[in-house]
Amino acid sequence: QLVESGGGLVQPGTSLRLSCTASGFRLVDYAVAWFRQAPGKEREGISCIAYQSDKTTYADSVLGRFTISRDNAKNTLYLEMDSLTPEATALYYCAADLNCQLTPSSMTPHRRTSWGQGTQVTVSS
Repeated sequence: QLVESGGGLVQPGTSLRLSCTASGFRLVDYAVAWFRQAPGKEREGISCIAYQSDKTTYADSVLGRFTISRDNAKNTLYLEMDSLTPEATALYYCAADLNCQLTPSSMTPHRRTSWGQGTQVTVSS
């Protein structure tokens, strides 16, 4: 099970950290990722950590502003989001066990991928 937290209503230019805590399995045993889906848009993969190498990759839309990390002791995945803009408004999901491609950057789920329920991030003044 994956449970996200940390979403909320924030002003443009501020930062927010999302968390995703896993139970029943270890995040370190899989590639893990963050996705988001804005109203009326398709789901977008924004960042992932590759299995074994622990290398990270980011979508161009968040590169330089978002940081993905994992705390193995806490079995928790994080997404630090800085300099937020209204375009970041979306439902954010974490996922485990997927294809994390570093170059070019892509995050591709498959039938075994586990998903959280999502946490809403709204960026508005």
